[in-house]
Parts: sequence; C-alpha cells; structure tokens
Amino acid sequence: MSVPATGQPTDAPRVAYLPPEAIPAANHRPDMDGAQRTHPLSFAVGAINGLRNAVLPIAAVLYSMRGESYVLPAALGIGLLVVLLNGGISYLQWRKLTYRVGEADIRVESGIVSRAARSVPYERIQDVSLEQALIPRLLGLVEVRFETGAGGGDELKLSYLTEKEGERLRESVRDRKEAEGPSSAAAASEDGEASAQSEPAARALFAMDPRRVFTFGLFEFSLAVVAVLAGAVQQFDLVIDFDLWEMDQWQELLGGPGTWLAGLGPFAQIASFLVALATLALVGVVTGVIRTVLREWGFVLERTAKGFRRRRGLLTRTDVVMPVHRVQALVIGTKIIRRVMGWHSLKFVSLAQDAGSSSHVVAPFAQMEEIRPIVRESGFGLPGEDVRWFAADRKYRTDRAAIWAAVLGAMVIAAMFTPQPLLALLPLAAIPLAMGTEWMRWRTTRFAADARQLYTREFWLAPRRKIASRTKLHSAEIVQGPLARRRGYAKLQLGLAGGSLDLPGLPLERAHTLRAAVLDSIAVTDFSRIEGAHSQSQP
Repeated sequence: MSVPATGQPTDAPRVAYLPPEAIPAANHRPDMDGAQRTHPLSFAVGAINGLRNAVLPIAAVLYSMRGESYVLPAALGIGLLVVLLNGGISYLQWRKLTYRVGEADIRVESGIVSRAARSVPYERIQDVSLEQALIPRLLGLVEVRFETGAGGGDELKLSYLTEKEGERLRESVRDRKEAEGPSSAAAASEDGEASAQSEPAARALFAMDPRRVFTFGLFEFSLAVVAVLAGAVQQFDLVIDFDLWEMDQWQELLGGPGTWLAGLGPFAQIASFLVALATLALVGVVTGVIRTVLREWGFVLERTAKGFRRRRGLLTRTDVVMPVHRVQALVIGTKIIRRVMGWHSLKFVSLAQDAGSSSHVVAPFAQMEEIRPIVRESGFGLPGEDVRWFAADRKYRTDRAAIWAAVLGAMVIAAMFTPQPLLALLPLAAIPLAMGTEWMRWRTTRFAADARQLYTREFWLAPRRKIASRTKLHSAEIVQGPLARRRGYAKLQLGLAGGSLDLPGLPLERAHTLRAAVLDSIAVTDFSRIEGAHSQSQP
C-alpha cells in the first residue's frame, strides 16, 4: 500500500468529513442523493471468491458420472454455471449496496430482495482498519472495517474501496471522532494541509524480518493439516469409502505391511513407530511455519501521530491503527521453551476488540529489550524492583485441590462399578497431577499494585503477565461463593473495557483494601481529559 508512514494520504487534506468532490468518479453518483457505491470491481472479487463454490458440484459430477465419455464437459459446464450464477448475484449485491458518510454517522444500505439499512454514529466506532486479501490486493482494493466493539457479525464493513479511498475514509472518521466541535472541524478542514505537513513522521518501534518470522514459525507447532485432512475424510465419506476411526478397516488396509512389519522384530517395530512420530512432528513444524509466514510476513509496528500502526500478512494484508488512549491493558506472554530463549509476545487489550481478536498483537515474537520501548510508548510501565508481590491465600489453593480430589475420587468409585473397572486408573492417576498443578499455581501466581498500575503474573506452563492502569478500570467487585465466605477469601473482579482482570483467592481484608484504592483512583480521574490529552499528544 503506497501511503506515507503517518497514515495520511499525500493528496488529501485532513478534514472532519468526506466531501462529495473527494469521491472518485467511479464511486460517486450525483443522482443517488449523496450515496456512494463501493468500487465497481467489488463484484468481480466476489465472483472470483465464489469459485470455491464450484468445487463441490464439479467433484460430485466427476464421481457420479465416472466412466462416461461426457463427464469432463459436464463437470466444466456445471462449474461455469455456478461461477456465472455467483457472479450475477455478486453484481446485484454491488448495485444494491450504498453508503453515505454523513455529519454524525455512516449509513450503509444493502439487500437484493429485502433491504436493510444500518447507521453507525461516529462516537460508537472504536477503530477503523484496512484489510487486503490476495485477490483484492492484486486489484488494488481494500476492505474497510469499522469496529464498534459489538463483535462478530455486528461489525460494519465496506468491500471494497481503492487503497487511497480506504485511507481517506479512515482518516475522515478518525478526524470526525477527534473533533471537539463544529469550530474545530472547520479549522481542521481549512488548515488540513498545514496540519498534515507539521505532523512528525512515523517511527518504527518493532519489525520482523523473514529470518525472525521463520524462527517464530518453528515455535508455532500445529497439526492443522492433519486435522483438516481428517475432517475432509469425514465430510466426504460418501466419496471415500473409508472410516477414519474404524480400526478393523485400518487392520485390513495394513494387513500386508503389518505382517511384514511384525516379522522384523520388536526393535524394528519401535523404530517404525519413532519414524511415524518424527513424520508427524515434521508435519506439525512445517504447518506452523507456513501459518506463521502467511500471518506475520512483513510485520511492522510504527508510532504515528494517530497511535500505533501495525501492518502484517503475506496473502491477506492487514493495516490497523490503534489510538494510544484506547489501550486499556497489556499482556506479555510466552511459553516454557520460548522463555528459556528469551522470546515473549506483547498484546494490547483495546476498546476496539471483537470476538476474533480480543487483543491486538503488537510484538508477537520479541525480546524484552524490544518490548520495553513499546510499553513506554503506550503510557504503561513494567513493574519495578520495589513492587511488592503477594500470592493468593493458601486456603484458596487448598480448597481447589480438595475439590479436584473429590471429583476425581467420585469418578474412580463410579468406574469401579462399570464392566471395565480398569478405567478407574485414569482418574486415579489424575489426582496427584491435579494436586501438583494447584501447588504450582500457588507457587507461581502473584499479584502486585503500585500508585498507577495493577500487575498479575503466572509462570505455570504458559507464563503470562498482565498490566492494567488503575485509572482505566471501570469497576471493582468482590465475589465470594459459599466456601469462600466460610474460609475468608474472595475474588477481586476488576471491570476493564475490552477485557477483564481478576485477582482470585485474595484474603478478604486485602481484597477490600485493594478495591478501596482502585475506586479512589477511578473517582479522582476526569476521563474526558484523558482521551483529549492522548489524542493531542505527539510521539
């Protein structure tokens, strides 16, 4: 995407709304009363994407008419019919979809048979991101996503606009949200050119070169390919006459090789088993590398006048800008092996979260010295040496271990009265594992607080640290169940936009003290000044 590092298009003034004269002729129709259409090639993208819908009909024709001389023309005809039908529907959907960029909201109308109109006020839009899949990227188009915090299918999107138009629309919405009133909007419109020139250039905070991306992929072990193939076998059981989970069919299939393998002796069988495991591990590593390369290729995080700008992706390119004042908390995570080698990840918990990305990954594979500048730019800080950490009440972990032991013990007793009493060994073996897990959690889970922030850390299996600002918390609630009331501990549940921060198993007195301190921080904070100060700050 050829845009300046600041995210501002060079030929567009910084205005508070999108004027009709700024709309490309291909998208604007004067007779539509201010309504605009997406780019004409949008329906072509939909038709190309619909090619996948022709795969199943073609496969069905090839299977049902196998052996017939006209099977290939019939399959191609069916596929062409599906493509034409999908292209026609995509064209009608493009013709019937219009959007208006108004003074107070964005309105989108769509629908071929039944019409639907949706209006989203600017104040509800948390963020605007640009996404480019492979086909739109080749055509120079982007999908503009308006994140409202509702999540899932409630998010608003426009597919597709030109890259320049997408950037222009994103900046227009952000300027509209940041404007303090009509006077500031007019000033932004008149002085947009000077404003854009005076803004400092974007500063790169973190980037991953191809070598870093490949190294990251080695840690992202995945058996997704095996799972997809297994699912495909199950879905196409009418075409493939083989039940993946039927052991008799496996024995019949491997009857010849199995007899030959049995004659090699136990050492050869063990060697063959190890080769099979190694093959499976190789598939997992290769799959992880491929998925990581596709997702993280060209990863760049910049600090701009608008906030943090993250771009990544090989086939599908995403361009997301996260305003600084919308960062609610930080999550620093790693895994056991990665921690030994010093690799960590950093995520922002943001107001603009949805079901698919509850946190924005801003450094997926970095050393701590690379994470510290990002944390500092976000307005947060890592815990200092003088921070006092405290653990959950010992009674809390003891009660959890006792509950696990009771549940697993009941399973042991129940299994002893089944036709297969040896099954009782499974929950019996899980009892010491549950005890050890709770002990490790008690030893490694810690909480801390200072004048500005709250901290949590866990070092069991997947070490993770959370950092939350006390002034950005919305509520503080003490939760106690029947057992907790009797034993004298509680969970402090802190309300956080875009996520949550829970401190379980605190001694009741400490929970009350911490809640009072958090509520005092919230009460003395003028949130209207916080957002304005962040939006006007320069990096």
